[in-house]
Amino acid sequence: MPLIRSIAAKLYATRVYNKINKWASNPIETQERVFQSLISEASSTQFGRDHNFKNISTHEDFVKHVPVRDYEALRPYIKKVVAGEANILWKGRPLYFAKTSGTTSGVKYIPITKESMPNHIEAAKNAILLYIHQTGNTKIVTGKMIFLQGSPILESKNGIQFGRLSGIVAHYVPKYLQKNRLPTWETNCIEDWETKVNTIVQETVNEDMSIIAGIPSWVQMYFEKLIEEKNKKVGELFKNFNLFIFGGVNYEPYRSKFENLIGRKIDSVELYPASEGFFAFQDRQNEPGMLLQLDSGIFYEFIVADTFFEASPTRLTLKDVKIGVNYVIIISTNAGLWAYNIGDTVQFTSLAPFRVIVSGRIKHFISAFGEHVIAKEVEHALLSALKTTEVSVSEFTVAPQIEPSEGLPYHEWFIEFEKAPSNIEDFATQIDVALQSQNSYYLDLIQGKVLQPLKITPVQKGGFQNYMKTIGKLGGQNKTPRLSNDRKIADVLTENIQVK
Repeated sequence: MPLIRSIAAKLYATRVYNKINKWASNPIETQERVFQSLISEASSTQFGRDHNFKNISTHEDFVKHVPVRDYEALRPYIKKVVAGEANILWKGRPLYFAKTSGTTSGVKYIPITKESMPNHIEAAKNAILLYIHQTGNTKIVTGKMIFLQGSPILESKNGIQFGRLSGIVAHYVPKYLQKNRLPTWETNCIEDWETKVNTIVQETVNEDMSIIAGIPSWVQMYFEKLIEEKNKKVGELFKNFNLFIFGGVNYEPYRSKFENLIGRKIDSVELYPASEGFFAFQDRQNEPGMLLQLDSGIFYEFIVADTFFEASPTRLTLKDVKIGVNYVIIISTNAGLWAYNIGDTVQFTSLAPFRVIVSGRIKHFISAFGEHVIAKEVEHALLSALKTTEVSVSEFTVAPQIEPSEGLPYHEWFIEFEKAPSNIEDFATQIDVALQSQNSYYLDLIQGKVLQPLKITPVQKGGFQNYMKTIGKLGGQNKTPRLSNDRKIADVLTENIQVK
């Protein structure tokens, strides 16, 4: 049976690769086809009528008639959809709402339609299949796999079910994977994250795990509890564990920590899923970036991040993007989101095919003094310092210190070390120099004596988990922002005595 499954996996992976390669090799034509289909399908909806879809035939027409919106601006339409009205943003009514908690909009209900739901499933499956096609590693399909995710228990609102996206997706696990998938349904339904992880440990500790997936910070918690239970490295417990699938945050700051917990290096595949759509996945082990999903009912626009807050920033399509530029990603989808700002910024690493990395959030930056430091820059600065030391980091976040008790203002880095540096000031200097080399505005502020170099505030072990627990966001798909332009996170960390 394992041999048959292995052969079938290779054949299936080749077929999927050929299908993906077809649209990836014709990106502009593919996106034009998606665009025309979206406009045609939604032309009779209320949104389509309000925005003159019947007279839209080009991207220029679309820009003229459909402004960029975030959730708050689209809320009047979504309220009607949530109330049960049909044909508002997309034909008919949604299958589900993915319920999320926004920092500015409160609870958000993101529609998932009959047309958009398959894309969430297909992209995750295809990421694994392309990994098999590239590496030839079919052992992963013979062992057990675990996906650390939210509860699959759904609620109902005006006849439409809603819940966390990962919980909704759990209802669509193919039958051929059910026997290999952990944890059990009952365990997945546990709401309390700590109880859930402890139960998952007991269910999986003696199993043959080959694939483990989840947000790195929460998988780390799972690994630490496994080691505590058996006093063995994860790779020794799971001898056939050789693929880690992750999304939501940059894995690189966690990589050395994970390799230590596992006891060896393993392959990893990065995903870019969101409630609004599954946008990209890593298609090659030896290439940076994730393959942008161009044939999944999503039409993409991009706005140069530095111009985003201008009155009428230029909206680009794929044919106009460049490598290395920071763009705000704008989407229109077959779930009924139109010129929608999801809040993420991306950079292209390749234009043939189109691959991206997530560089941060347009609202998650530090620019208290005009420096506009973004998540990608702080992550790379930290990684640069880690490469020359034996220091390892569990978690971190950065905030501006505008009114220090003495001296000039500075960026304060809250870092939870797994292995702390022998000289924390020297380590801070290494990070600061690396950050200056990436961001000329920050360099100018340091050289002009407007800011002093960054300072590190060590956080007690478990401090970030305690912080997430304090704000009611422990586990699941929740994650701590890498940086913010205020001290809300910093103040909670400090007030709860999680700082050394």
